[in-house]
This record gives sequence, C-alpha cells and structure tokens, in this order.
Amino acid sequence: MVHDNSAPAVAGKRALVTGGTRGIGLAVVRRLVAEGATVVTSARKEAPGLPDSVRLVTADVSTTEGVRQLADTALEILGGVDILVNNAGGASSGGMPRLGGYATISDEDYVEALQTNYLAAVRLDRAILPSMIEQGGGVIIEMASTTAYRPVGALLHYGAAKAALVHYAKGLATEVAPHGIRVNSVIPGLVRTPALDLVADDIRGSTGQDGDAVVNMIIQMEGAPLKGVSEPEDIADLVSFLVSDRASRITGAGYVIDGGALPQL
Repeated sequence: MVHDNSAPAVAGKRALVTGGTRGIGLAVVRRLVAEGATVVTSARKEAPGLPDSVRLVTADVSTTEGVRQLADTALEILGGVDILVNNAGGASSGGMPRLGGYATISDEDYVEALQTNYLAAVRLDRAILPSMIEQGGGVIIEMASTTAYRPVGALLHYGAAKAALVHYAKGLATEVAPHGIRVNSVIPGLVRTPALDLVADDIRGSTGQDGDAVVNMIIQMEGAPLKGVSEPEDIADLVSFLVSDRASRITGAGYVIDGGALPQL
C-alpha cells in the first residue's frame, strides 16, 4: 500500500474515544480532531475544554447499561465507527492506590478495577465490532499501563485489570484480523494527568510531603533512563499513528511509552 504522508493521518475517519474529557483521553480527542477525524467521546459527567466539533455522551462505561447507551448513541451520530480508543479507566477510579498493599485491597476494589479498566473495553468492543465487520475494517486501541508488567503493591488490582486487557487485546487482534480490523495496546508509564495528581495527593496525605516532592519521588521510583514524566500529548501522538493508515501492518502489538523504565518485554 502506498500512503499519502502529506494528508492528515486520520482525515475523514469516525472516532469514538472513551474518557475523553481530561488527561490522555482529552489529548487523544484533540489530536484526532486536529488530524481531521469526526469524534464522539464519553465521560461520566459534562466537562469543559472539548473542541466545539466533538459530541460528548455522558455514560458510565463501567456498567453494561452505560456501554449500551454509548455504543447506540455513537453509532447513531457517526453512522459507523472507524476508530475506537478504549481509554476510560485509570488509577483515579477502580485503581486508586491502597498504600497498605495487598491486605488493604478489598474484593470491591478488584471488582471496580476490572469493571472500569477491563470489562468496559471488552463490552464496548463487543458492541462496536459488528458494525466494523460489516463495513470491512476498523482500528481499536486498548489503553493499558506498565503496571500490567511491573507490579506495584498498592496497585495490584489496577495492574491485574490492565494485564488482562493486554492479553485480551492480543487475542482479539488475531480473531478480527481477517475482517480488516486492527487491535493494538498502548502501554504508558507515568503521565502528567489528573490521575497522577490524585496519587500524589494520596501519598502526601500519608507522608506529609509537599506535592512537588511526592511527584519527584514517584519519578525517581519509576527509574526511567529518560528523566521526567510523559505528557498526555506524547501518548496522543502514538495513538494518532497507530490508528492511521501508516500503521496498516501493525496489529496485536503493545507499545510501551514510559521513557525506558520498563525492562524489555
């Protein structure tokens, strides 16, 4: 296939991005709009800052009802979905750190983490894939985390859910490839998002350190050769490439973006 690299990467595509009102999700929404896509996004409640052209559907995708509502509404608005980015979740919901480690992580914590960070994607994929199969193609991105490979005691419930997501994405990619559908995982490390701020606040409340000191401590613990922390726009750049025709031969892959902190997989 010959690609026109002078054209916007996703011009004319129809995209659905979950959790698109802040952090990584918002950066992905803005990038896809800038590249020429028509975008629908979701969140549990209204939020400012979205591009004017973006339609927001208020839905809780950790529930079967919320997924059904979002899928039906997005398909009605867009007429089909070419790009699905399962971004909703993160350590600010079901994955909130339990600083006491495994003994403080309840059954309810595990269930919430799985519902938000794993089953939300599984259910939405199941709802959207029939239309992708019918139209003969599409791209799905599952937003995972390096905690899927690098267990952290306070986030065992969150990391377990993300590990399940990476495993699922690989299997799904194999199954739907004959229909022209690509599935890949994006696996960020530390990213400067509201979720990181919440983690820092939680640690600060337990240790008494100031916010900047806590964030610096987290960065040092991460141990990335490239010092610092990723920005949401860094993740959006990677997503933009993977959902574009330039990545037409890439499926079933997991792309780590963490400054080199994670050992080679």
